[in-house]
Amino acid sequence: MKVALIHDHLAQDGGAERTLRVLTELFPDAPIYTLLYDKKNVEKNFKGKHIEASIIQKLPWGVTHYRWYLLFMPIAVEFFDLSSYDLVISDASAFAKGVITNTETLHICYCHTPTRYLWSDTHQYINELKYNKYFKKVISLTLSYLRIWDRAAAGRVDRYIANSKFISRRIKKYYDRESTVIYPPIDVENFKPAEQVGDFYLSGGRLVPYKRFDIVIEAFKKLPHKKLKIFGSGLDLERLKKIAGDAPNIEFLGRVSDEERTELYAKCLAFINPQEEDFGITPIEAMASGRPVIAYGKGGVKETIVSKKTGEFFYEQTGDSIYEVLKDFDPNSYDAEFIRAHSEQFSKERFKQEIKRYIENEYKCFAEDKCDL
Repeated sequence: MKVALIHDHLAQDGGAERTLRVLTELFPDAPIYTLLYDKKNVEKNFKGKHIEASIIQKLPWGVTHYRWYLLFMPIAVEFFDLSSYDLVISDASAFAKGVITNTETLHICYCHTPTRYLWSDTHQYINELKYNKYFKKVISLTLSYLRIWDRAAAGRVDRYIANSKFISRRIKKYYDRESTVIYPPIDVENFKPAEQVGDFYLSGGRLVPYKRFDIVIEAFKKLPHKKLKIFGSGLDLERLKKIAGDAPNIEFLGRVSDEERTELYAKCLAFINPQEEDFGITPIEAMASGRPVIAYGKGGVKETIVSKKTGEFFYEQTGDSIYEVLKDFDPNSYDAEFIRAHSEQFSKERFKQEIKRYIENEYKCFAEDKCDL
């Protein structure tokens, strides 16, 4: 069986890229087709893998400013010739699912989300752009074109896997397709509880506006006796620092190494997740470290956090809502070993077993012409 892997782009290293790395372990000889890639990222995470990039890779600033070529991405992904493959697996949250395959090829899409800025988050995306209202109108027209393409491209997929029940519902709503839920792989074996925790709460990740770290800061400014540490960097960093002002209980750590992040998880009183996540990797990593999670009660975290046992929810995306949970929060009421054990159901080995079994069953059915596509 000849297999190809398709990925949106390799210009960053996030949850989708972690999933792709595990897929390369399952299919080590499969080439990776992608719109573009950053050489440092590939050298670090996909060394020795055969990468086939689109024409965007060779265009001026195609890697560093790839969003300039948004309108060309549908065309670029359709140019990939996959006619010689028996199985195509797309790992997608945007364009990768739009590859064209023939009738003798089974196309399975592991969908992290229907393209957020085209569907669920389109109005928020437009509103947060730092352009005047006229230019925003032009962008809206562009997104309308892409939305038509995206809906058509979604129909090219033979089978969908969703990374959560939350995303499965989105796939049904926006693409009118059924999907099987297989939670993504988390390296839970890299985390473990500390013998003694510290005196601080933790939040962090990619610091961008929709992640809503601003409301965490607002809550801790009302709780000066509680310490907050925020790790990560991003375009929202300076704004967040201005919101924090000179609050002595709030500390920005910037980028941290994997080892430093692991220690922070293990020693925090609790991890705070203020955003709506499609699945949510950082809460799982915190729980793998034995620490409870305080999370906004929407999205994928509703499937991974058990209220009062592995964490607590707040239901309004405001600083006041977080404050109400924090003011009476008792981290000592949680069992670190129970939380750690709970996280193991999201392990990488579990993912490998589930997705391997799923793909083998679907391909057998397809090859024997016993499935309706």
